[in-house]
Amino acid sequence: MLPGVGLFGTGQIMNVLVPLLREKGFEIKAIWGRTLKEAQEMAQSQKITFYTNKIDDVLLHKDVGLVFIACQPFLHAEISVKALGIGKHVVCDKPMGLHQIDAMKMVRASQYYPTLISLVSYSLRFLPAFTHMKRYLDEEIIGPIELVDVRVQIGKLFPEKFDWMCDGFMGGGVLNLVGSHIIDLVHYLLRLQAVRVHGIVRSYTLITPNINGIRHISAPDYCNFQMELPNGILVTVSIFTHTVPAKGFTQEVIICGSEGHLAVRGGDLFLFKTKSGLPPQLKEEALYVDVQDLHISTSESLLPRPYIKGYCKMIGALKEAFGAEEASWVKEPVLAAATFEDGLYVQAVLEAIHNSSNLRSWQRVKIKSDTPSNHDQIMRFARMSTM
Repeated sequence: MLPGVGLFGTGQIMNVLVPLLREKGFEIKAIWGRTLKEAQEMAQSQKITFYTNKIDDVLLHKDVGLVFIACQPFLHAEISVKALGIGKHVVCDKPMGLHQIDAMKMVRASQYYPTLISLVSYSLRFLPAFTHMKRYLDEEIIGPIELVDVRVQIGKLFPEKFDWMCDGFMGGGVLNLVGSHIIDLVHYLLRLQAVRVHGIVRSYTLITPNINGIRHISAPDYCNFQMELPNGILVTVSIFTHTVPAKGFTQEVIICGSEGHLAVRGGDLFLFKTKSGLPPQLKEEALYVDVQDLHISTSESLLPRPYIKGYCKMIGALKEAFGAEEASWVKEPVLAAATFEDGLYVQAVLEAIHNSSNLRSWQRVKIKSDTPSNHDQIMRFARMSTM
């Protein structure tokens, strides 16, 4: 039996997430908003009966067994730790928090309650083009990996009204919102973590027609960074929004090996293969073409379609996990999903890129370890949530 879902957040992503969950058979039992008015407006538009601006009202709702967290990042750790402490499964949006300490709290709580789902919604892992790419990489179809190049163009980044996504100190900006997906994707595809990084993060768009006056945008709308992986593999990532909004979103991920390259453009996968002693082929071969259509409207979401399609696949995997016939649910369908430990690694890379941009130098990626005393405090906090 599928658990009832509690939602945290009232952003545009809810206009996509709610229909996706319902399409897969999940029932939305409650929604939380920063203010009661925001919660009420979203509840009415999505036909959700229970709404509130109090976190505990959703977590303690008797029909809620799974929570999706897509609110301000500084609340992610508090909600996740409390939810796990009272036996709720958790799917958290990116970024996991504002700092590594937030991510570490979530990791410790997930380790303390290992039978519960605790995932980060890095949805590109579930996009079919990337699942096929990973299989071909495992088969070494292009030989040893040498270089990864990622280019993302976003026609629109900021919402119509000012919120946390417009504020760099609150976790907004292309690096956190899109770059985190790319960092996790590279880790997923290659099973390697960055050793050091070099990056440039800039804010060019300070106002929009709807966001001006006293409040200005401080979230970065451009970033370019390099990640050095073990074995000398170099990853170059460029993400920017300086395109005509009508052109929309484009994304290209190319992984080059000694015998050719694999490329994902949008949701399609291509192969360019070279053979020793023979002239190179004249064009790429299409290995997978995405023809699946979404049955929901995505016009009101800032989330690009490939990310939404991956989200749909991830929710399908959740349904399969909870629908297991065994007495206790099985995690196997969601083994490909990003864990809180994966999210902690991504958070460490994000911090290193920000530091590199500020110091204008290469920075090593350091995952901070938790002290025993701090760990005990986190566990006490989690246990108190069950009382």
